[in-house]
Amino acid sequence: MIIGYLVILISGLLAISFALYRLNQQTVQTEQLVKVDFHIFDLLRDLQQNLDAQDNIEKQLLILRDPELELLRENRTDELLLLVKKFALVPLSEILANLPQQIENYQQASVRLNSALDAEDWERVQELSDDLIVPIRSHLLEYLGEVRHSQQLRINDGLSRLLEKSREAYQLTLLIALAGIGLSLPVALTVFFSIGKSVNTLKKATQEISAGSFEHQPAIKGDDEFADLAREFVQMGRKLRELEQLRLDANPLTRLPGNLAIDRELDQRIEEQIPFSHLYIDLDNFKAYSDRYGYKAGSDVLAKVGELLEREARKHGNPEDLIGHIGGDDYVVISSLDKGELIAQKIISAFKKLVPELYNDEDRQAGSFTGKDRYGIERSFPLMTMSIALIRSDHLRSPTRLAISQDCARLKEFLKGQEGSNYLVDRRK
Repeated sequence: MIIGYLVILISGLLAISFALYRLNQQTVQTEQLVKVDFHIFDLLRDLQQNLDAQDNIEKQLLILRDPELELLRENRTDELLLLVKKFALVPLSEILANLPQQIENYQQASVRLNSALDAEDWERVQELSDDLIVPIRSHLLEYLGEVRHSQQLRINDGLSRLLEKSREAYQLTLLIALAGIGLSLPVALTVFFSIGKSVNTLKKATQEISAGSFEHQPAIKGDDEFADLAREFVQMGRKLRELEQLRLDANPLTRLPGNLAIDRELDQRIEEQIPFSHLYIDLDNFKAYSDRYGYKAGSDVLAKVGELLEREARKHGNPEDLIGHIGGDDYVVISSLDKGELIAQKIISAFKKLVPELYNDEDRQAGSFTGKDRYGIERSFPLMTMSIALIRSDHLRSPTRLAISQDCARLKEFLKGQEGSNYLVDRRK
């Protein structure tokens, strides 16, 4: 009996050790696929989409010659630079060796196009677009398509090898486990079914996650190594899903959460009946500033305000507070009831200190400047101010996103008629 159990123990230890060893190898390979290969594949896709977007914007710009399209083009160019920086952080395969040089050629051509745009030499812009930018971009897009296809094949090959090793691990583990069946069938069957089920479940999890089903959760319970690995799979899937959602929803200029994240946060707090303060932040006379100082300066202002909001809200609010960027010069902060008004005060105070730095000496000393409004009428515009409409959920009988939006619009309309930067709390029931 003792010898029999020793054989079972040894065979069981061998089976488990081998399975864990192979599973550890698979985990390392999975991490390589997710952190490197999938990441490079996503970057290539983002780069293609960015170049396609630039192509569409340039075509519209050459036809409409709208300054707002120039700002959109600059934003896409900034996004391209960020993507290039991300490429520099990952190891590039041999097929990607020519990518940095091709992107450098494209950026140099874009600089020449920017100079022509700044000079408003539209004939030169058309010539550079047709003879220089379009050929380089087309060649780069074709190159990216080939590289992305090769990367897809690389991923598929990696997944195939991973599945093959999983199958081998399963088969070898089964053989080792069967060696102890003759001495103690119940123990052998327990080991067999436990390991077999775990390996199959994790293999399925690998397939599901590699196919893009980030919400898949391996059905393994307990406190053993398989359960830990299953939890790692769940955590990895959740993280990938969150990163995908944040990447799609975040504002490209401020990197703050966008409308989807804001709506989700509001819905969650309303559903769970968590009291909250909703701060709607709007910049006054921003368009006039952007018209006078240019779209690049306007974009810098939006980015600085985003940094200011995040800094002040994190400093004076709660860790779980949400700071979002709806778009343009509109922002949102969602905090608790006791922190909302304090955050509004701190944001107003910090913005007042920031505003003088945004203007030249002449405009700063005069406190205003002359420009044309949206109707083309020349008039005097004061320096930028900020309006914050603060809605408390406990003042709403039935809080909804629509009700909050309507109240914010009313408060915002009132604040626009006031001088300077102000916030207003709707204290009506």
